[in-house]
Amino acid sequence: MEKKLNFTDQALNQINLITKGDEKKYFRITVQGGGCSGFKYNFGFDSKSSGDDVIFGKAIIDRSSLEIISGSIVDFKKEMIGESFVIKNPKATASCGCGLSFSV
Repeated sequence: MEKKLNFTDQALNQINLITKGDEKKYFRITVQGGGCSGFKYNFGFDSKSSGDDVIFGKAIIDRSSLEIISGSIVDFKKEMIGESFVIKNPKATASCGCGLSFSV
């Protein structure tokens, strides 16, 4: 089964904007244990990729994290309370109100 992520235009535009001007800078998505519901999404930056990473343009994710969120949609939302990246994960069986914590 192919592991993939889908990115909305808003997410791609924001990733390109925040990594602009640094060809070696990546937007890193990881899934870590913890949070209110068992797992949590983490967003950051990395200057290099490793052999365990899958690259989606300027975004990278390690294979273990991708296994958990494969098939998800990465979006970027601008709301009155702020702006943030949001992952719509079809495998999530529960999530926290913050939107960063989930269980599968």
